[in-house]
Amino acid sequence: MDKLTMELLKAVSEYTEGGYTGAYNIRENGGCAGRQSTDNILIEGKADGSGLDIYIKAGTKGEKVFIPACVTRGSVSDLVYNDFHVGEDADVTIIAGCGVHTDDDGEAAHNGIHSFHLEKGARVLYEEKHLGTGEGSGQKRIDPVTEVDLAEDAVLEMNTIQLGGVDHSTRTTTGCLGDRAKLIIHESIQTSGEEYAKTDFDVDMDGEDCAVDLISRSVAKDHSYQEYHSRIKGNNRCTGHSECDAILVGQGKVNAAPELFAGHLDASLIHEAAIGKVAGEQILKLQTLGLSEEEAEKQIIDGFLRG
Repeated sequence: MDKLTMELLKAVSEYTEGGYTGAYNIRENGGCAGRQSTDNILIEGKADGSGLDIYIKAGTKGEKVFIPACVTRGSVSDLVYNDFHVGEDADVTIIAGCGVHTDDDGEAAHNGIHSFHLEKGARVLYEEKHLGTGEGSGQKRIDPVTEVDLAEDAVLEMNTIQLGGVDHSTRTTTGCLGDRAKLIIHESIQTSGEEYAKTDFDVDMDGEDCAVDLISRSVAKDHSYQEYHSRIKGNNRCTGHSECDAILVGQGKVNAAPELFAGHLDASLIHEAAIGKVAGEQILKLQTLGLSEEEAEKQIIDGFLRG
């Protein structure tokens, strides 16, 4: 790995000078830069070279899996398919950060297509940070696709953060939930300049007493533009909640379009949305404590994105 890759890994995926502990696969400019399995977690390359199969044994507890990907130069378009097979009653953390960098006019792009297959009672905490860096004129793109299949009593919690610097991003998430399964998603996105970010959730709640909680917090600065679309379909007795909160700075724009479908008498579905600028009284209050207007605005936005 080159130095730039290591710096990106530190920013998006808990990388340290000593490397990762446990199971990991590092993807660099479309190739494998390092891989390690453990007794309970097997990481195998797909036969056609298009990605990974990650097998987590039933009952595995407390382990982490790192699968970061970095693109460190222009004119690289990386596409990878990763399938996670999580056994019954496992409880693990998956960390999958992505960084793209270009210093020329070539586009640096990564598209990770992740499929999660959680068996009965499995629990996964999935953490993902995205970051774009570099002074080149080439676009920096990250377009993740996530497919979720949760068996009965399975729980998937996803925390996704776009730190900034990504010119174009489309995040697509689809899911199907079994009995008493839970899908929890917390998304934070920050755009600036002319950046564009789109989020598209589509979840089928087929299982009895399953639940979905989607929370999106975003900040659109300068002339950036964001879109948020969520579709929650309650096809059984279930509970679904979708929340979209956005802050506008400068000429930033946000389009939020939630959609709820109740196909069962006992489907309980809620959506909340709020879009607006930072309140002046919030800034004024922090200024009385000695902060400048810019410092006050930054502190408010940072706290908002952290939820």
